[in-house]
Amino acid sequence: MRLTVLAAAAALMITGTPAVQASGDVAVPRVNWASCGPEHPGFECASVRVPLDYDDPRGATTTVALARKPATDKARRIGSLFLNPGGPGGSGVDFALGAGNTLSANLKGRFDIVGFDPRGIGRSDPLHCFASEADLEAFFEGVPGFPYQAAQERPYYDRYRSLGPECRDDQRIARHMSTADVARDLDLLRRAVGDRKLSYLGFSYGSFLGATYANLFPDNIRALVIDGVLNPELWSSGRQIESDRIATKEEFREFLRTCDEAACVFGPKPEQRWDALLKSVRAKPIQLGDEVYTYDAVIGAAAGAMYSPSDWPDAAALFDRLSDAAGSLSVAAEADYPNDFDAYNGNVCADIEFPRAFESYKATSRYAAAGSEFGPYWWWGNAACANWPVNEDRFTGPWRTRTNAPVLVVGNYFDGVTDFRGAQAVNRQIAGSRLLAYAGWGHTAYGISQCATDHTNAYLLDGKLPAAGTVCPANPNPFLPSVAAAEPLFKPTRR
Repeated sequence: MRLTVLAAAAALMITGTPAVQASGDVAVPRVNWASCGPEHPGFECASVRVPLDYDDPRGATTTVALARKPATDKARRIGSLFLNPGGPGGSGVDFALGAGNTLSANLKGRFDIVGFDPRGIGRSDPLHCFASEADLEAFFEGVPGFPYQAAQERPYYDRYRSLGPECRDDQRIARHMSTADVARDLDLLRRAVGDRKLSYLGFSYGSFLGATYANLFPDNIRALVIDGVLNPELWSSGRQIESDRIATKEEFREFLRTCDEAACVFGPKPEQRWDALLKSVRAKPIQLGDEVYTYDAVIGAAAGAMYSPSDWPDAAALFDRLSDAAGSLSVAAEADYPNDFDAYNGNVCADIEFPRAFESYKATSRYAAAGSEFGPYWWWGNAACANWPVNEDRFTGPWRTRTNAPVLVVGNYFDGVTDFRGAQAVNRQIAGSRLLAYAGWGHTAYGISQCATDHTNAYLLDGKLPAAGTVCPANPNPFLPSVAAAEPLFKPTRR
């Protein structure tokens, strides 16, 4: 599943020579904010230069794009709140432009709400693996979303393995896209906006960025929230599949249970209908109207629905139509495009040393499939890293640290993308952190659970932590006709 990066125009001012010297002989850039344009009233945009390689801080530079909603309560302004929406590959600029007004209101106008596109992503010197969007689309032709038949595995592996040279050759940014360098950029941006300590709100992959920052700069934190949490020990070592092979299935069981409880359209006995649907579509694709659904497409639709319970009724309706159809209708330029797919792989392959050999991918796929039908969906895309060396400046731990201010770790009991065990692990790893649980479903809690949102706002504003052991109650069953499922502030994604 590829990220969809929202298009948003931004007037970007590139600064000249950095003006102020920072510790470590790294120059702090001056930010020249300017209006983002009439389509984004009240927002300011900028772009600054940062070292391409922090081992050579006076050498080549790369650019980082920013957008901010200035604080409206100037008299009680706290500082800047930096955002990361996930991915990797998600645009913090788009996130700020889209959610900045809501976040500002939630936080009483006391923060500049600042989003930035991490290096190599979006407007920040983007990595492009293809000459045009047409070439990008051609890359996906002839291969499934993930291999679900033995004959598909080698062609898929070969196609994805070929991505490495296409992306990294002759593109210097590809050699400097590690999360550790993004964290170093973030600390430089903190200084550039004049904040003594960092305030940060990160979702999904943004939790890994937050944990990396906490370990590299443990004394520079004012308030740091991570929501929808990856266990950095698993993610950085390439062992995330240990979570992925079971996490999505755990939430999907709740999808089926609540569907049955509410007598949703995919009932009666939705679990049996799901198993029958998978058996049918694995044997033969299903045509529904003008669209043909293969096994990988059905699994992808189910995994995608696990991001937000507000999507569950629509997903159930799709599965109902597919199940009904299975019985009777089965059949057999210039690189200026949004670079979310390229950026995802540029960052992941920079951070994580995945196997090189095809046989290793096959073996891990069997392990993933033994966990659930969703395991191979999450695993096979990593083949893009099979011929892509990691960045020398990546950070792989140790992940245990103590920060100068407590970190708020937020996790959902049933998060099929970053499971609750990830939040528990980071709570153990960062001494003095506080775990806030949401007993519901979906990926991240902020903006979904009013309880979790209120606790997060209180912590960001006043440093007030929820009581140890706090569990926010689940929202009502999203299938109940009287319930309007909470729409998320945004939909963070890992891919």
